[in-house]
Amino acid sequence: MAGVKRAKQMLDPTRMGRGAEELEAGLKRRVVGQDDAIRQIVGLYQTFLAGMATPGRPVGSLLFLGPTGSGKTRTVEALAESLTGDPRAVLKIDCAEFQHSHEIAKLIGSPPGYLGHRETHPLLSQEAVNQYQTETLKLSFVLFDEIEKANDALWNLLLGILDKGTLTLGDNKRVDFSRAIIFMTSNLGAADMSAILRPKLGFATDAPDAQQLENKLEHAGTEAARRRFTPEFMNRIDRVVTFHPLGAAVMHRILDIELRAVAERLVVAVGPEGVHLKLSRDARELLLREGTDSRYGARHLKRAIEKRLIQPLSNLIATSQVAAGDRLFVDAGYDGLVFSKEPAEAAGLAIAAA
Repeated sequence: MAGVKRAKQMLDPTRMGRGAEELEAGLKRRVVGQDDAIRQIVGLYQTFLAGMATPGRPVGSLLFLGPTGSGKTRTVEALAESLTGDPRAVLKIDCAEFQHSHEIAKLIGSPPGYLGHRETHPLLSQEAVNQYQTETLKLSFVLFDEIEKANDALWNLLLGILDKGTLTLGDNKRVDFSRAIIFMTSNLGAADMSAILRPKLGFATDAPDAQQLENKLEHAGTEAARRRFTPEFMNRIDRVVTFHPLGAAVMHRILDIELRAVAERLVVAVGPEGVHLKLSRDARELLLREGTDSRYGARHLKRAIEKRLIQPLSNLIATSQVAAGDRLFVDAGYDGLVFSKEPAEAAGLAIAAA
């Protein structure tokens, strides 16, 4: 009937598509304690899937700030692993190797006529950028690690990449970054963050002043970056994400993730039944004590697990003391972990605290 008004259909712009939801779930299984970084990455991926990325620019550019061991590089690897199944599907540039202007030739190659032109293969060639793309995922991940250590010449290269999505190599070939997410990591502001947290040793995310503290940490990181980088550089970065130092509860969750990885390695080593590990609280605390600290976060946790858990397990398997389906109890001893075999009928989780 003419003149009848129809009710407006309300829309929910906060809903995510299935692909973005799956990515978020995958990242949360692999990264803990850095929910803001996950939200930012998932948002960029949703924009890419919807075909709404800005034409002529990278899909997104993110600057990750925060202390060593807080998970900045691991987050990029987790993104690659979630989408491609391979955490190494990242083109990583170690910026500490480009502290002098002449070293930029390793990134873009030498111009024709220069000595060694044909022997210099640019690290940022189109083939290198696209090497991990697949038929189902035309997206690349490029990581500039510890960007603050690079020479100004590298920052100038990045200005063009971030603004126009292209890079001109030494032989005048152009590299297209319009299907790439650019990540940059930096430890800038870490000392200021530590100073802010020092009187807040009991800080918890649900504390009344948690939001105020988070704001202070983000401000410390952003201001440190603004002091180091030019306004032109900062203005071309889409999102600045501050990684907070990891608390004790987060460290325990990271340990759980690493122990699940140990269980997967045991399946590969001995067969589908694997070896069921049960760690006591003291054993877990020993690994955390050796593998984590306030200065380096969780950076050395893998090393502690390799030394205290993987190597002894390898010896036990190699000497046939442990076989597929066995149940091991792991406790802390005087100078390391102590391993004992439980009866076959003993109940217990694959990896759990006693």
